[in-house]
Amino acid sequence: MSVRPLEDRILVKPLEPETKTSSGIFLPESAKEKPMQGKVVAAGPGKLLDNGQRTKPSVKKGDTVVFGKYAGTEIEIKNVTHLIIRESELLGLVEG
Repeated sequence: MSVRPLEDRILVKPLEPETKTSSGIFLPESAKEKPMQGKVVAAGPGKLLDNGQRTKPSVKKGDTVVFGKYAGTEIEIKNVTHLIIRESELLGLVEG
């Protein structure tokens, strides 16, 4: 099964939460926060404007993005959790 996002939506695979702190302390499951970064798996064709043109998405497959804690809709693809997020809900692009 594959999912192709429509319009200005982006399919993101959230990055795994950290399992230990920078000082080496392992975190229990209850202390882990929901990830707010992920890899772009696919991007839709872009938002359709009133004049019939489409805006080009500002992210592409493989980019690492930052999104809000409760942004998007969770879906499961081949037993892996993904998010479908509108491009406007993305907070930033991780570079470098």
